[in-house]
Amino acid sequence: MSNLIRLLPDAVANQIAAGEVVQRPASAVKELLENAIDAGAQSIKLLIKDAGRTLLQVIDDGSGMSEIDARLSFERHATSKIQAAEDLFALRTMGFRGEALASIAAVAQVEMKTRRAEDELGIRIVIEGSEIKTQEPCAAPVGTSIAVKNLFFNIPARRNFLKSDGVEFRHILEEFERIALAHPDRAFSLTHNNTEVYRLEKAILRQRIVALYGSPYNQRLVPVQEETDILRITGFIGKPEFAKKTRGEQFFFLNTRFIKNSYLHHAIQTAFEQLLPTDSYPSYFLFLDVDPRTIDVNIHPTKTEVKFEDERAMYAIIRSAVKRALGQYNITPSLDFEQEMSIDIPYRPSDKPIQQPGITVDPTFNPFEPKVKSGTAVSSTPKEKIPANWQDLYQNYFNPQTQTEQQTEQQVIHSDLDEGTDERPAKNISDPYQLHQRYILTHIKSGFLIIDQQRAHERILYERYLRVAENHQAPSQQVLFPETVEFSMSDSGLMISLLDAINSLGFDVRPFGQQSFVVHGVPAGTEEYDAHQMLEGILETHKNSDQEIKLNVQDSMARALARQAAIKSGRALSIPEMRVLVDELFACSLPYHAPDGKPTVSTFGMDELDRRFKR
Repeated sequence: MSNLIRLLPDAVANQIAAGEVVQRPASAVKELLENAIDAGAQSIKLLIKDAGRTLLQVIDDGSGMSEIDARLSFERHATSKIQAAEDLFALRTMGFRGEALASIAAVAQVEMKTRRAEDELGIRIVIEGSEIKTQEPCAAPVGTSIAVKNLFFNIPARRNFLKSDGVEFRHILEEFERIALAHPDRAFSLTHNNTEVYRLEKAILRQRIVALYGSPYNQRLVPVQEETDILRITGFIGKPEFAKKTRGEQFFFLNTRFIKNSYLHHAIQTAFEQLLPTDSYPSYFLFLDVDPRTIDVNIHPTKTEVKFEDERAMYAIIRSAVKRALGQYNITPSLDFEQEMSIDIPYRPSDKPIQQPGITVDPTFNPFEPKVKSGTAVSSTPKEKIPANWQDLYQNYFNPQTQTEQQTEQQVIHSDLDEGTDERPAKNISDPYQLHQRYILTHIKSGFLIIDQQRAHERILYERYLRVAENHQAPSQQVLFPETVEFSMSDSGLMISLLDAINSLGFDVRPFGQQSFVVHGVPAGTEEYDAHQMLEGILETHKNSDQEIKLNVQDSMARALARQAAIKSGRALSIPEMRVLVDELFACSLPYHAPDGKPTVSTFGMDELDRRFKR
């Protein structure tokens, strides 16, 4: 019997490795930009066509490579960053695994041109599917240019799994922004389909943030700086009043490497405790500098996950540094114990006494000086003009009809509590009751229902918005003063791709510049909500739903708007409002579940109640 185990060909092994390293065009962009940074480039250009499907090209003015180095760079685990295992615990470079170029070359057509400053000619290498097609001298500027064409050309299944151009370009923008933020001392440019998206000159961090996210951020940032034996923190946090509904502008950089860490993110959220509502997220751009020996970045090929030697200490230091920055710049509310309550009086523009409508007061009248007429004291009451309808002011206290209604209501309540009474007014049996301004209790024949008011309203609005979007008959309320809203570059690209679906729900939003939009109208019934916050919430919900389950755009937009416009827990409802909510809920096609699948209704039957009371 022949042996079953054999070595895989290099091309197959590289394609398998590429599944982890190169998941989408943005993954290739990240690896190529990091290589340019490690090469010491001061100016880096990124050229994109068709969201990276057709072309990804990175041009830098770094150190370049010799002919032998250029050829070896496409071999697996070939790198100039480390030489021994101990070097993994002293890393200061972005790349170190030697997998990026080999993985990219295994699933794309790659052309490299590179030259060192001491060489007269450069080298040009063309490789397709790990197979070298051309290797020849060429004229080239100092530095390296790598063009990745037709990504996943030899893996059609992986290419078919790519999202739309708008989604893929948004991921590319995210990777570009992370690299550009981590290295403000270097110049970057980004061009997509021959249109320049970014041109970033060398700057300080604050200027780089403003260049990426807009001039309003110059007034929104609070500097953070702290240095301990364990950790050094620099960067900026956003003021609480500018917190957003989306999580996009939150960056941790560990030794200039972007990382994701939910534990450290919780430290930021805790520092903003009692300054933000639960559904808002602060912006932060924090740089953490630690000893490389106390961290491990060799966990995943994407290098965004890091293990810390003392994570609890990091948590406490970050939380304290952020709270100190908020307090130092008078962001947190403070109590002024020196101010006396007696002088906290609203300003009155004149010394004239406040007068009630319809009543004339004599300011010279003194009740302690009785008026005397012909030697006889008369009443000291001044002649005042009393309104003819003065009794209406006290109708709540003296109206006999009101007293009768109050007595009737008390009698009804007592009759409901009387065990021996079988006949009760039907009006009060059907009246719902609000519990802790969160749940609605309503009576049924077999017991009672508990309804989550927010989820129930989400279900009602979801079906309503989905219906009007499908029929293209969404009512819109035009605003008196159009509002201009701005988004980050990645969110603005997502807005443009979703603009037709958003407007089909009743919005009237039009592009206004590269990152700005003008809101001319909102869906009818949402006038009381902030348009900018609603649109941010829609984008955030769409991002999350895109990661969890693939939904069509109309369904995703209906879910997002329903979540934003639904009444929230903690809002008091009147009895008529609760009745309408209950009636509309059970008129829905799926009344027992919210759009996200969570239950809206819980039933308690008489059997369950009897069992609990051990009857």
